[in-house]
Amino acid sequence: MSKYDYVFFDLDGTISNSAEGIVNAAVYALKKLGIDETDRNRLERLIGPPLSESFPMYYGLSPEETTKAIKDFRHYYAEKGVLENEMYPDVEKLLIRLSEGGKTLAVATSKPEKPAREIIERYGIDKHFAYIAGASFDDSRAKKDQVIKYALETLNITEPSKVLMVGDRSHDVLGAAKHGIDCIGVLYGYGSRQELSEAGSLALAETVSQLGDIILSL
Repeated sequence: MSKYDYVFFDLDGTISNSAEGIVNAAVYALKKLGIDETDRNRLERLIGPPLSESFPMYYGLSPEETTKAIKDFRHYYAEKGVLENEMYPDVEKLLIRLSEGGKTLAVATSKPEKPAREIIERYGIDKHFAYIAGASFDDSRAKKDQVIKYALETLNITEPSKVLMVGDRSHDVLGAAKHGIDCIGVLYGYGSRQELSEAGSLALAETVSQLGDIILSL
């Protein structure tokens, strides 16, 4: 019998190859503040963690500037960025495989819930998830551990140890650990092997197919 009955998925870098929309939205938001950022590697560091943490960390923005940057980022993303992404190959096959293996699936993302739902529904994979949990627009629920707590409560999960998190950044691993949840890191997203290993990933998957093998072997 498997140790894990539930699998929570991050969205950006795990289900969705979302770099184009997020990078374009960040360029737009930073330019509004007079910051002309063209280094894609620097911009891709914004993918995954809450923007309220990433903008001041990487660009030294004040609280007021961060609030403005997030507002402008969301303005661009709502109009264009939400469409500038694509699902990683074989994700739906993975979801079907896990469902047939008896797993209950959910999304737990630091992306605001409305655009997260729009993306999942546009891919046509919403039917595979018991719930799509995202961040709130007022940032009262922004960090990954807060989103995971929200998902646990919504699904009435009283034994977090029965849950397995899947994500591509250290905040996925660390956020899950706050609830006693193990996390598998995926290397096809935006985090490095070193980042995920040092955060304490239970295992690392290089491909979507390998991810399924690992989950079903646990």
